[in-house]
Amino acid sequence: MAKTLSTARHRALIALLIAKREAAGLTQSELAAKLGEYQSFVARLESGQRRVDVVEFLELAGLLGFDPHQVIDQLSRVEE
Repeated sequence: MAKTLSTARHRALIALLIAKREAAGLTQSELAAKLGEYQSFVARLESGQRRVDVVEFLELAGLLGFDPHQVIDQLSRVEE
């Protein structure tokens, strides 16, 4: 399996997570607090330095108020 960091799908996921966080009116620090993490954890996710695992993705969906099924469907259509 090829590396996934910096792929078109990974960049699309990161852009979506940033947009959802901003739409929720949260700073990186506020989201990190809700996740029980440090701000640097969110910064690494949003800068593309770290992958988002499935469990984290589902938690982010709940906190940021988006449907994870819709996002997966949307990401599956992104051309690599």
